[in-house]
Amino acid sequence: MPRDFDAEAIMKTIDREKFEKIRKRRGVENPGDTPAKYLDLPTWLNANLQRIRDLELDLGRSRRVLDIGSGSGYFLYICGLLGHDAVGLDVDDMPMFNETIALLGVKRVVWRVRAFVPLPDLGKRFDLITAHMICFNNHKVPGLWGVNEWDFFLDDISRFLAPRGRIWFELNREYDGTCYTPELKQFFESRGAQIISHRIIFNQAPRARVATAPAVR
Repeated sequence: MPRDFDAEAIMKTIDREKFEKIRKRRGVENPGDTPAKYLDLPTWLNANLQRIRDLELDLGRSRRVLDIGSGSGYFLYICGLLGHDAVGLDVDDMPMFNETIALLGVKRVVWRVRAFVPLPDLGKRFDLITAHMICFNNHKVPGLWGVNEWDFFLDDISRFLAPRGRIWFELNREYDGTCYTPELKQFFESRGAQIISHRIIFNQAPRARVATAPAVR
């Protein structure tokens, strides 16, 4: 990554006149936790730059990246500036995100992730699969994913992982302040994940789930 590659440098590559039109249409005062908060461009470019550095996408060769729940597209955009082949996967029911995705010119496959439903054919394998601030697990709504839902999803997503590929998921906190139950933490670890706070990291394809033997009566 160039020494002066920071949020200010990235903003210079974005059509600010068009971005300001989006801000005027979609922005609100005191957005709180609503999607309009993502119109604070410096804050969210810096947040995504930190993700880039954490993932070491500022180092080494070009990689194929799949970002699930790509939202505004800032992460994809920075990946593209660094020479990576990045594509997002997300719904298209948020007009503001549709507009920022179009403005930034990033690639996105429109799809809603659902429990026990395979992902669409994405046409290639990826060196890195990411998901930040995950909501597709029914975050803060009824039906929060447990072991069985995650087990299906990990098996499904693994078919898109290139040899020596990595998976990096970041969970949101639920109403009780936790990101996962003890049972779910044990499950992720049993499949080979490294867990650091809210991050679930697989440095290789997830191991197969070990079936639990039925209790002897």
